[in-house]
Amino acid sequence: MFDPTAFDNMKVVIEGAVYDLDLGGEIVITDRNDIINMAKMSRKFDVSFKMANPLRKSASVKIELESNLANLAAELIPAVGSEKMAGSSLKLEFFYESSKNKVDYHVIEKLFSDIWGPSRKIIQMVRMNPLYKELGALHTVTVEFDRMVREEQLDDLVDMIEYIIASLKRLEMMI
Repeated sequence: MFDPTAFDNMKVVIEGAVYDLDLGGEIVITDRNDIINMAKMSRKFDVSFKMANPLRKSASVKIELESNLANLAAELIPAVGSEKMAGSSLKLEFFYESSKNKVDYHVIEKLFSDIWGPSRKIIQMVRMNPLYKELGALHTVTVEFDRMVREEQLDDLVDMIEYIIASLKRLEMMI
């Protein structure tokens, strides 16, 4: 019988929570990927969505869960003594566009820090064509968790979806 790994269990919990919101009409799932890299023995799962009825302009989010060989080995062979490596890494990426580069990045930073806490690593990136600034820019706000996510935190993953929804709604009000 197949014994699911921590990655598998966390992926199923995230999928279930997100698909329930999609079926309920609150969000719209826009992309989903489940990748197994046989060369590196790693797995990556991501799901992207946006609000079904955006407040103003639409923003979207991608939830990314990743596990590598060291994470799997730590889980399956606890005698090695690397139990702290058992689990998966989690990253959130929020995306929005602006027609003009008049975004107050300090306000965006505060918004995410208020929701996710000051200990989270928040990175803002802007992509644009400098020769055609009138086309606008694509903004990415990344929220990184500087620790492994473990199976014991399955309930926290479900609660995290509420924070993601709050982040999307507040971000849409600002852009």
